[in-house]
Amino acid sequence: MRHSLILFTVLMGQILRIMAYDRAANERNAVEGLRLAGKTMKWHRLDDGVMGGQSETVHSFDGVLNFSGQINCNGGGFTSIRSAIAGGLASDITGVRVTYVGDGKTYKVLFSDGNKSMFGPSRRSPSWQVDLPTKHGIEETATISFESLIPSLQGGPVDTVDAKLDPTQIQEMGFMLSLKLSNGKPNPVETYGTGIFPFSLKIKNIEPVSGGGDCKADT
Repeated sequence: MRHSLILFTVLMGQILRIMAYDRAANERNAVEGLRLAGKTMKWHRLDDGVMGGQSETVHSFDGVLNFSGQINCNGGGFTSIRSAIAGGLASDITGVRVTYVGDGKTYKVLFSDGNKSMFGPSRRSPSWQVDLPTKHGIEETATISFESLIPSLQGGPVDTVDAKLDPTQIQEMGFMLSLKLSNGKPNPVETYGTGIFPFSLKIKNIEPVSGGGDCKADT
């Protein structure tokens, strides 16, 4: 009986957090910062609170986009910031180059068509992802080819060889810290964390790339 009561209390707490999570307010209070292909980026947070989790992002822009906050693995495990890309990207853009300073954790870079479901990103259109390893306090630059991105739905890779990302259909870009890597496997404790812990990623620049190349970091 006591066990059932505890489960009920936990479930009710999760439901209340889902109901209280105001994604629309997050988007209205987006933080402007950085540009990509001539487009000004406006970043809003999307955390596991949308599914009843307790993690929280605190982001700001002071010449550098600061993506930080706290992960809470109790009933959740991800935080993210997203920015709309109005009108998509030009067809000749084949990737992006990101300059950043991390904290030793492995983050993800995300792209999508911007479609949403009641739980955040669309459950029909994939989110295109690539892992972004970081070294604590060291500035790095990663060149990310769109061809290197892994299509993902509901936290797992899409099982198709025909999936291809069209840059003209990209309507959103994001950065995420998640308990899962882009291939759906667990993010190791060494590059993620355990329990309740802080995180910090500073994005200094995002620029478009034309031409091939896989995701790689140059320090």
